[in-house]
Amino acid sequence: MIRTDRVVIVGAGLAALYAALVLAPRPVLMISPDPLGQGASSAWAQGGVAAAMDPADSAALHAADTLRAGAGLVDADVARLVTAEARDHILRLTALGTPFDRGAAGGYVLSREAAHSLARVVRVQGDQAGAQIMRALAAAIRATPSVQVAEGWVATGLRTDGGRVAGIDLARSSGSATVTVAAPAVLIAGGGSGGLYAVTTNPPRIRGEALGMAARAGAVISDAEFVQFHPTAIASGADPAPLATEALRGEGAHLVNAHGVRFMTALHPDAELAPRDIVARGVYAEARAGRRPALDCRALGPRIAADFPAVAAACARAGIDPARRPIPVAAAAHYHMGGIATDLDGRSSLPGLWACGEAASTGLHGANRLASNGLLEALVFARRAALSIGRDGPPAAPVALPDPAPAAPPDPVLVARLRQAMTAGAGVLRDAQGLTEALRGIARIEAAQPDCPRLANMTATATLICAAALARQESRGAHCRTDFPDPLPDARRSRMTLAEALALRPIPEPEPS
Repeated sequence: MIRTDRVVIVGAGLAALYAALVLAPRPVLMISPDPLGQGASSAWAQGGVAAAMDPADSAALHAADTLRAGAGLVDADVARLVTAEARDHILRLTALGTPFDRGAAGGYVLSREAAHSLARVVRVQGDQAGAQIMRALAAAIRATPSVQVAEGWVATGLRTDGGRVAGIDLARSSGSATVTVAAPAVLIAGGGSGGLYAVTTNPPRIRGEALGMAARAGAVISDAEFVQFHPTAIASGADPAPLATEALRGEGAHLVNAHGVRFMTALHPDAELAPRDIVARGVYAEARAGRRPALDCRALGPRIAADFPAVAAACARAGIDPARRPIPVAAAAHYHMGGIATDLDGRSSLPGLWACGEAASTGLHGANRLASNGLLEALVFARRAALSIGRDGPPAAPVALPDPAPAAPPDPVLVARLRQAMTAGAGVLRDAQGLTEALRGIARIEAAQPDCPRLANMTATATLICAAALARQESRGAHCRTDFPDPLPDARRSRMTLAEALALRPIPEPEPS
């Protein structure tokens, strides 16, 4: 066991980097599976950060939109807190060098996205917000001597002592034996769970491991059933699926089917700018009916290449010219509203463990995240968690991690089976039979490689998603039960431990030899 006085931060996305900067000068050890700035969902975020920057807008209006989109499960106090702090974080990111789009008079260029009543999404080069924010933060991290980045390492488990989180197990990203690091505090900022599904917009490594690790240590998980499916992933066959940002619809692009019919106008008054869960189900229904949904951007013409370079590049790779024909789209797992239950300071139910970013569940998103509130939540709670942990701490030498012996990583065949099971049973539409079969399949997959903690972390998160979805016998926001199509009158957030979820998981029959 290696002992350190450094705070350990699991992850290297926006929440992790921002928290490390706030903690400075307190020494930090950041666990980054990939080279710094790569492999995190934050860098792939196209839309931007939602904030009331226009004089005609207000934090109160932003909070009201957040409450409305969340289908009755948003914590109103959290919504007010987050939206009130939003402007400060935009100004802080600007000071750190993020080149937000600005008008001739110097004001921020704002986009309107689904379920926002006003244009309030601050962006960079159309669809480059995540990449540019991450670039600015990574540069700041490299210039901060208190931050040590362990690149090429993953967290595989938490160590507890007397009910308190006292350390963490690490392994090489490529697969190795574990190394245990004892530390005074652990902050999980390790991303979401989209990669547990067969079609996702998330980076390949984002498969619920951080959440599962906390769950296996006994942390309470909240709202695990609420997985947001983005309605306009580019259906090019690529894995992960490239994203066609919602800002395209905000600029006038329309969803059409193979017959050229705009199908969203019949489903919601806001049509393509309806809440994401409604649009995702509309796209999913057209795909299941064989009507090949697509995003018609032809009215934007050459602006696509100039204003949305990531979309243009993804289309070019797929051999699609969006100025000449609609972009084929599919609903893809995009964001996990559920996560490690935290308080207003990012504290989990386990002493010594904090969480922020997509791995956490703060109550901001409810049953359906409002567009571009994800990066905002990460910023707000990264700072609040860091301040709760405390900037004061003893000096600490860099952690000297050994070169552990090789060990088998998660079996890619089992991971592929897990992704298929989740898509089939816990996807856009769900029912008791499908969820029960998914849980049975997850148990079989877990049993097939029992000594792999990383796979156990994935199956723990998958189990929690399915068990919470099975327990919620209603349809609400992103959670749509075909056998319980109506919402219940009493809306409550879910709270579940892994032990409670496992009690709902059937014991699988032995696999045929």
